[in-house]
Amino acid sequence: MSQSKIRNYLSGYSPQVQQQALALLDDSKSGIWLLKKYPTAHDLVSERALYNYAQGIKNEYMRSSSPISKVVYDDKIHIINNALGLHTHVSRVQGAKLKAKNEIRISTLFRKVPEPFLRMILVHELAHLREKEHDKSFYKLCCYMEPEYHQLEFELRFYLCHRERFGDLWVS
Repeated sequence: MSQSKIRNYLSGYSPQVQQQALALLDDSKSGIWLLKKYPTAHDLVSERALYNYAQGIKNEYMRSSSPISKVVYDDKIHIINNALGLHTHVSRVQGAKLKAKNEIRISTLFRKVPEPFLRMILVHELAHLREKEHDKSFYKLCCYMEPEYHQLEFELRFYLCHRERFGDLWVS
């Protein structure tokens, strides 16, 4: 993997952090480190289980926010431009009423990752129910729902770098 590829995944981090990540990858120690910290993948493989899991997080931290109508794995989402998941707000007119739906789509790649990584992605997408922009209040909400949000985001991005070079770690 070239240094430019790792910089795509880790572009928001300092050059020193990027160099440390690249050194772990070059020494083939990334997989050992990741598996030691996260030995198993989650078991939320069905879309019903994923929806229930996301709904549980929403109910605990964002009870008054708009409801979510769908949470699905989507094989059309590719990890391009740092997108790990997507949220959509769909409005439709039905008769004299305006109906709105909030949907969350998670890349199918994340069917086989540790639960904290999946949780971080869901927290991110759920935060968009209240905060549309990636600003200070958005990240404050993310950290409220998941105190380790920033660390998990970094480790997930590091895993994506590992996956580019060596393949999946958590295979079922």
